[in-house]
This record gives sequence, structure tokens and C-alpha cells, in this order.
Amino acid sequence: GAVWWNKGLILPPDYIWIARCFEVTRQRCCRLEQDGRRAREQLARVEAERAALEVKLKHARYQVEVEMKKRHRAEAELEKQERKLQLVFELLMREPWGNEVLSREQCSVLSALAGQRLGAALAPGRRSSTVDESCQSLLSHSDISYDRTEDDVVRS
Repeated sequence: GAVWWNKGLILPPDYIWIARCFEVTRQRCCRLEQDGRRAREQLARVEAERAALEVKLKHARYQVEVEMKKRHRAEAELEKQERKLQLVFELLMREPWGNEVLSREQCSVLSALAGQRLGAALAPGRRSSTVDESCQSLLSHSDISYDRTEDDVVRS
């Protein structure tokens, strides 16, 4: 057991070793508690950031959906206008007076509006026997930009 010596307690070496082990374990537990606290704080920050990014992603997906709907409407309108232009061209070319009525400038304007496929057929003095009815869009995908729209500015 323990021995008292000059008003102090003398402990056997096993007790001292056990006390040191407890102190080392206590210090390790304190460090682990601090690490756990820091990890929970970091987790909370990361989760908040993730939630904010998910909101941004949701808004971006919605904006893409809105822009795609606008694009589809614009492409449908473009196809409709191209078809109207093609019908006007066909009507003009069917009429015996069609080539005589159109000036070079008018042919040039129609050619620019209709694109290259109809342009060759619009040259004065030439009559087209076939008309390209593919109705391909005059706009390529690279012509379309996804910049901020007035709707974005109003919402901001």
C-alpha cells in the first residue's frame, strides 16, 4: 500500500504509472473532443454550402428549361416563317410574270432571307424546277447564346 513519509504520500510505482496513463488518456480525449467539435463545425459549413449550391443548381436548371422553351418557340416560329417565305417564292415562280416582276435587288433580299438554297433559284431569268423543302433552320446551335435576359434582370 501507500506509505506516508514526512507528511507526504509515497505511492508505489504501479500507481504512478496508472496515474500517468490516466493523464495521457485524459489529454487524448480532450484533443479528440476538440477535433470532433471542429469536424462538426466544418460539416455544418459544408452542408450549408452544399444546400446553397443545390439552390443555385435548381435555379440554373429552371433557367435552362425556360431558355429551352424560348428556343423551341423561336425555332418553331422560324420554321413557320421559312415555310411562308418558301411558299411566297414558289407562288412567284409559278406565275408567268414572276421573274419579270422581281428586280435584282428584290431577288437579293429574298435570297438573303431564304438562305443559299433558294438563292440560286431566285436569280433573274432562271426558273427553278425543284425547290428544297428541307426547312432546315437558318440558325445553327452555335449562333444561340445564353446571356442574361430581361427576365433575369427583372428578377435580380
